[in-house]
Amino acid sequence: MNTIDISLPDDLQAYVDQQVAERGYVTCGEYIRDLIRREHDRQRLRDLIMEGVNSPPAGVFDAEFFDRLRERARQEPGQ
Repeated sequence: MNTIDISLPDDLQAYVDQQVAERGYVTCGEYIRDLIRREHDRQRLRDLIMEGVNSPPAGVFDAEFFDRLRERARQEPGQ
């Protein structure tokens, strides 16, 4: 694992310390890693949304479509 040293102004350090205490993180590093993971997840979601927006239409999503989807889900193993 790599390490990164960052400098924070006093007000941001106080905020990070408060978040660590209130949210149950063990260390500041754990809190920062969680922030980075969440941002990474948000960016992946944005990318997937944009991929969908830029893709051709897949068909009509009406009540019949969702009925078929539910039926298919019921028939799959482990459901």
